[in-house]
Amino acid sequence: MLREVDSLPEDIVVDEHVWITVSDGTRLAAKIWRPVVSDREPVPGLLEYIPYRKRDLTAIRDSIHHPYLAGHGYACVRVDMRGTGESEGVLTDEYLEQEQRDAEDVLDWLARQPWCTGELGMFGISWGAFAALQVAARKPPNLKAIAISSFTDDRYADDFHYMGGCMLSDNLAESGTMFAYSTLPPDPALVGERWKDMWRERVDAAGPWVDTWLHHQRRDAYWTHASVNENYADVRCPVLATSGWADGYSNAVARLLAHVDVPRKGLIGPWSHKYPHLGEPGPAIGYLQELVRWWDHWLKGVDNGVMDGPMLVTWMQDSVPPSTSYHRRPGRWVGEPEWPSPNVRPVALPLARHRLAEPGETVPGEDLTVQSPLSVGQFAGKWASYNAPPDLPYDQREEDGGSLVFETEPLTEDVEVLGAPRVTLDIAADRPVAMVAVRLSDVLPDGRATRVTYGLLNLTHRDGHEHPQPVVPGERCRVDVDFNVVAQRFAAGHRIRLSVSSSYWPLAWPPPEPTTLSVRTSSSELVLPVREVAGEEPVIEFGQPEGAKPISTTQLRPSRHSWTVSRDLVQYESALDIVKDAGTIAFPDHDELEVSRCAHERYSWVADDFETVRGVTEWTMAFARGDWEATTVTRQELTCTRTEFHLHARLDAYEGTKRVMSRNWESTIPRDCV
Repeated sequence: MLREVDSLPEDIVVDEHVWITVSDGTRLAAKIWRPVVSDREPVPGLLEYIPYRKRDLTAIRDSIHHPYLAGHGYACVRVDMRGTGESEGVLTDEYLEQEQRDAEDVLDWLARQPWCTGELGMFGISWGAFAALQVAARKPPNLKAIAISSFTDDRYADDFHYMGGCMLSDNLAESGTMFAYSTLPPDPALVGERWKDMWRERVDAAGPWVDTWLHHQRRDAYWTHASVNENYADVRCPVLATSGWADGYSNAVARLLAHVDVPRKGLIGPWSHKYPHLGEPGPAIGYLQELVRWWDHWLKGVDNGVMDGPMLVTWMQDSVPPSTSYHRRPGRWVGEPEWPSPNVRPVALPLARHRLAEPGETVPGEDLTVQSPLSVGQFAGKWASYNAPPDLPYDQREEDGGSLVFETEPLTEDVEVLGAPRVTLDIAADRPVAMVAVRLSDVLPDGRATRVTYGLLNLTHRDGHEHPQPVVPGERCRVDVDFNVVAQRFAAGHRIRLSVSSSYWPLAWPPPEPTTLSVRTSSSELVLPVREVAGEEPVIEFGQPEGAKPISTTQLRPSRHSWTVSRDLVQYESALDIVKDAGTIAFPDHDELEVSRCAHERYSWVADDFETVRGVTEWTMAFARGDWEATTVTRQELTCTRTEFHLHARLDAYEGTKRVMSRNWESTIPRDCV
């Protein structure tokens, strides 16, 4: 539970709407919280730079942490990227060169303000974290430190687009989000009558971003741009990196710790795609207090010991029954002095016939085959959990019915895993384009199976993501499939289960046609990063999560969330329907602005016909105040044949009940070994 702080060390002043003009003359909209004392005693500046609308869509969250940080002696600047919120211009894709140049201009502006010392930090979650890391790699002179949550350093291999060369359904879902967000009108209360022209400019420049992403199905220059892993040495300022085990972005924390050569700290909790002080599943932590300590050290020069202790702190999760949502994950905080950690060693378990053999055991060579039905993956959950609606993986027993399964005997003692498990497979496929999905589960004594981590590999990417090559049907190859990084304690009496399937829909788009995989046991193995610490470990504790009191809102229409799996056993149509309806919220402090937001995703298929796979996203966003009302309705539909993807998108914009703008898009994109 977040504790609302009523009294802060500094009184603050808020500038609700400030224009920042960047180098090409475009004006970006900002909101600023800063200490009153900064009028005579300048303070360091903190920038959060995202496209998610400071006026309304992030207003509640912003009101929790920006005033808190400002009250501890910082000028906090929250900027909407060009083409979003009240900022001028258009937004046509993520992480463009223009976006990063704008950020550098904003930092330069901030450093020159009379109330700022010129010592600057950037922070954020998701896009805000991407922005901070990518801008840090450009080495702007006044950026002294960053604090980032839920991010990646590799835009192709470890974002919501592709995983192991397999296309994720979140590639479509996140395009749906930005198709909606990038076409919203600004608030007339701030920009006046220009709002109509700005809205039309956004709609005229719009398009479904997934069209672009589908034109880059392999790792090319489009993805290497702004991927920090291309040259970690570009990052020259201290980094505080956080994420959650229920999020899709946990891998990058470990990679960043291992590869950047700057003062750095890592923190991974049990959380979904949320800030640690708002973390779900719990326990949430006092992250804002940690940020204050971080900024005090790097921007004010306070010797507060913030770099003492472990380089990486993680929540070691205990065994739990499978569930699509947890209020709290049981476990404990553990610390590693460096990463990779000297406390972690690889333990190889050979694959035997339907079992994981003991380390060093010699097993007979057998070829085991699987052709998974399209239903394997219905209970996979989201690539990145938001915990609303409940979206974690459910009981894996039904998934395992369409998979090859290998598991240990009941464990005689607890086993702790920390890091990225890996499975090496001696494998063959009977089709030129094939994928393999691997899952690691904690099997309870009663048979319920909780997925712990998973990995994907498009077999045409077996030698790298830059130049995929079709599989020679029947030809054996050896491949390594990495799982997502995880911290998990498998309890004594439980089993560790490895599951292998040839599809994992709808989390990942399936291959063009059903595929039979053949796995040879004698030359395949699961490698676990087993954590063992001699002696008693120190207790790691965090403060209670706290923040400023959120702004006042009124829920006018209730929210509704659902996650429904359905099967029609007459027509053999199956579907996953996801509804994320935030209802209607009024903002009294913004002249009773009313905001409505509803998204519906549907992923469907018929029997095991791979050419019936379909993904649809629909968003309705509405804004109203008095006699002003503006609504956008956006829709994307993605289907496929064995050789092509087919994309249809539509946008309708309304003033009141009158449709004032309407656009349609059609696109056919060849499948590139996907």
